[in-house]
Amino acid sequence: MNTIQFDKGDVRVVAHRGLSGLERENTNAAFVAAGNRSYYGIETDIHRTADGRFVVNHDATLSRVAGENIPVEEVTLATLQGVVLFDTDGSKDRADLRPCSLENYISICKKYEKHCILELKSDFTEEETEQFIRIIERLGYLEQVTFISFHYDNLVKVRRLLPHQSVQFLFSEVTEQIIERLIADGVDADVYFRALNEQTVKTLHAAGRTINCWTVDAKEDAERLVALGVDYITTNILE
Repeated sequence: MNTIQFDKGDVRVVAHRGLSGLERENTNAAFVAAGNRSYYGIETDIHRTADGRFVVNHDATLSRVAGENIPVEEVTLATLQGVVLFDTDGSKDRADLRPCSLENYISICKKYEKHCILELKSDFTEEETEQFIRIIERLGYLEQVTFISFHYDNLVKVRRLLPHQSVQFLFSEVTEQIIERLIADGVDADVYFRALNEQTVKTLHAAGRTINCWTVDAKEDAERLVALGVDYITTNILE
């Protein structure tokens, strides 16, 4: 099995949770697989842990990815990294498939020169926001990070500290109120692809806003979005 090729034109393609169509999502293996291909960026998700670290995982627990009901925000990073995750075939034979840290994700993106699309899953405090920003600054990669979140306040906190940082608001339904707020605040869009239409794309672009869309895995959908003029496509398997 390999990625599905499509004519992306000038659209920037982002590997969703790493190359999760081929490797277990949000693992070193998924990030390296994306790093070795033509993707513009690699998307991932972070939560805070009980010991004040930041772990890469989509869900609030490890149930789906490891079969263990461990709440990721209620235990330490070391505890989480002691758990082996399912491979894509459901086995647990690969010791390399474990939850990783924010530092690990950023370092892989830096090695392969991929843009980071970093989803903020927790409702982060001001102090925690400063902390993960400092981590990325120390690694010398802040200019190559776009912060995204369904929690608008997370993006507000990032912008208080970094007024010019790239941020995208995640949403699944286009409303006039959302579009007006994005334009007023200078925040870019990261929208469920089926909610997009030509008028929304034109309105956002006219205001200087870029458009990412998730999560696109069918070639015909991607080609329609390219024709609409989106800026980014986030995908599990297309390339």
